[in-house]
Amino acid sequence: MSIILRWLFELAARLLRTLDWPLLAALLALMGIGLAVLYSAGGESQSLVVAQGARFGVGLAAMWALSRMPPSQLRNWTPLVFAASMLPLVAVLFLGSGRHGAHWLNLGVFYFQPAELLKLSLPMMVAWYLNRGALPPRVPAVLVAATIIAAPTGLILLQPDFGTAMLVASSGAFALYLAGLSWWWFAAAIGGVAAVAPAAWFWMLRPYQKDRIMTFLNPESDPLGAGWNIIQSKIAIGGGGLSGKGWGEGSQSHLNYIPEHTTDFIFAVLSEEFGWIGVAATLSLYLFVVGRCLWIASEAREGYSRLLAGALGLAFSVYVIVNAGMIAGLLPVVGVPMPLLSYGGTSAVSLLAGLGVVMAVRAHRPVHAR
Repeated sequence: MSIILRWLFELAARLLRTLDWPLLAALLALMGIGLAVLYSAGGESQSLVVAQGARFGVGLAAMWALSRMPPSQLRNWTPLVFAASMLPLVAVLFLGSGRHGAHWLNLGVFYFQPAELLKLSLPMMVAWYLNRGALPPRVPAVLVAATIIAAPTGLILLQPDFGTAMLVASSGAFALYLAGLSWWWFAAAIGGVAAVAPAAWFWMLRPYQKDRIMTFLNPESDPLGAGWNIIQSKIAIGGGGLSGKGWGEGSQSHLNYIPEHTTDFIFAVLSEEFGWIGVAATLSLYLFVVGRCLWIASEAREGYSRLLAGALGLAFSVYVIVNAGMIAGLLPVVGVPMPLLSYGGTSAVSLLAGLGVVMAVRAHRPVHAR
């Protein structure tokens, strides 16, 4: 019996050796918090928690599988992975469905959001391309990388899905930044966006998108309409105080004042029920995840791995900042979920898969290199 147990222990150690345990511990803690808050926000629905737990299980399996893949092998597959992820992004424009556009593909068993794939495949592709040349990249390389970023971003904007397009574009832009691109490139890009903003307001933005911007500027102008979401979210955050009202005691969510309280606005539920202590603890876990990713990137011995791990870590921080700013009224509502807290499968699986790639960078780092 002792021989069998020892063999099983050694087998488990070999299978799990590629996982980064500090990073995994933080992710499991976030998933536990997410399931607890989801149970409360969903009216103590066990089926909702079980469904999300199953999605986490799929994501953890993908994370483990990718953590075992050497980055050199992943680098060789990058062009194929990027091309394959672009196909459903085109298909969703013709076959997709959604409340404010074509965001989802109905696969019969579940709904699939193709844009989520680009959160991983786009920084992979940009890192792959930049790693082939000299760093910092020269002007021709920057223009090619910008085209790589613009292609999927434009397709996502056509859905239209501004929030996801912004997140996908940021993941590619971070790879450029980590490659040593000068700040003036980013300043020029921001200036270009500002220059076309007036034209976009009249000819590109949908009415509901304009309402979101106007509501962000003055939510009290339509408190029972477009401003309802932000106003109720702020009330929930303020009502939580220091220690919160208690698990399952949030009046704003349980009385359905907070819209989308299991998805985009679930962080407002956490704020009301667990207060600033719960918010600080959760944000500290997010900060640790981002910091761990950046540390792994800094320890990478190869350019592709360093760019990819760093871009994925910084992109993760953008997801948190945008959602937290959105529910606090500091940013317009753009439909960005809170990582590992908001209910949803495609987002959770894609995030965990991306962090599996970060773990692979750590696990397969050449220990002899200095």
